[in-house]
Amino acid sequence: MHALSIPTWIIHVSSVIEWMAAIWFIWRYGEVTRNQAWWGLSLAMLPALVSAMCACTWHYFDNPPSFEWLVTLQAAMTVLGNVTLCIAAWYIWRSLRSVKE
Repeated sequence: MHALSIPTWIIHVSSVIEWMAAIWFIWRYGEVTRNQAWWGLSLAMLPALVSAMCACTWHYFDNPPSFEWLVTLQAAMTVLGNVTLCIAAWYIWRSLRSVKE
């Protein structure tokens, strides 16, 4: 846990909490608007959350070589998250476009 300074830990942990709150708020927005495409966005955010949790875990244990697989998992979740967020954004765009027509 000594790998990061206290201010850096605060940023890491608050970012994870902020991301979880964003997922919840977007899900609720989908319920309020009755547009399920927003639910898709909240689910598409989960791989990025897993990526952030991998980084926090890696740093919590002082970056041990035995946990290097977490770095690979973090990278994979980042790529997967970027792809799922792109797809979810397209679904939202498509759903809003069909409402206008």
